[in-house]
Amino acid sequence: MSRSLSPRRRVGGLVVAVVAPVLLVPALAPLRDHLNLASDVALFLVVVVASALVGGVVPALVAAVVGAGLLNFWFTRPFHTFAIHDANNVVALVAFVVVAVMVGWVVDLAARRAAAAAAAAEIEAADRIRTALLAAVGHDLRTPLAAAKASVSGLLSADVAVSRDDHDELLATADDALDRLAALVGNLLDMSRLQAGAIPVRLRPVAFGDVLASALDDLGVAPRGAVLDVPDDLPAVVTDPGLLERVLVNLLANAQRFSPPDRPPLVRAAATLQPPRLVVEVVDHGPGIRAGDEQRMFRPFQRLGDSDNATGVGLGLAVARGLADAVGGELAPGPTPGGGLTMRLTLPVEEIS
Repeated sequence: MSRSLSPRRRVGGLVVAVVAPVLLVPALAPLRDHLNLASDVALFLVVVVASALVGGVVPALVAAVVGAGLLNFWFTRPFHTFAIHDANNVVALVAFVVVAVMVGWVVDLAARRAAAAAAAAEIEAADRIRTALLAAVGHDLRTPLAAAKASVSGLLSADVAVSRDDHDELLATADDALDRLAALVGNLLDMSRLQAGAIPVRLRPVAFGDVLASALDDLGVAPRGAVLDVPDDLPAVVTDPGLLERVLVNLLANAQRFSPPDRPPLVRAAATLQPPRLVVEVVDHGPGIRAGDEQRMFRPFQRLGDSDNATGVGLGLAVARGLADAVGGELAPGPTPGGGLTMRLTLPVEEIS
């Protein structure tokens, strides 16, 4: 454990090991007539334990040595010398050193085991994510690839006569499959970069309408594929436009997946003054989520409410929240009146002096 501690922790442990025993002396010296040596030893043992917790076994050993010397000099007769006349005090000081070393070693060992358990838990969590990734991606990567491959193979086949309508349909199928594949790969890359903390963020004032238009264009939303309630006089948001576009794309894609055909998702935006923020809501009228699933829906590889044959690996909302946090926004779910899910995105705006 001590090797895995930062230099700052080790130095802090040494400071505790030296300074704390010294500070105990003026506090306990006036009480020598009221406290026996056993009480003094117990208090110095507390310092040893604190040193071990902060800096590991080495500071605990230093605290034991310093404490033994101070106990001898200040609290064993004759006072203010290192001579010990009473054999019982000799035994007490030796026992203190032995117990202090043992306590420091036990505390350090417990810390080592705790660190090992935490590392094992991280490895287990990574294995679970890897297993979920392989299980989900194994199907969801193959499906669009197979569709695109079949379409292209049909177009290239010399043995089958392809009519113009069939030709266009095969091209549309391949295009749709490759779009789904690109979205899946994009979310996988975004999630890996979020987990690695490797996403560069470049904040600047930008018109929200421009970012929304880019997201709709990237998503390929038809004119009736979404209802917009976005005023033209909104203040500029301070964000990374590329990352915000990814947030909106994922929120809209999720809303479209669950919206009934006759009730497309709604995107509305409004500015607030206290505090100055832009609030964006993506509203759908789908099945919504169960109470208690508000945070679980943001975990990677969760597809709440999806059918068994649904597409996607459940990364969209996890990526959306991660990117929203990265640009200084907040993303929270809520129920839609009448049924459905409303995703509420709050963004900082440019302050005009």
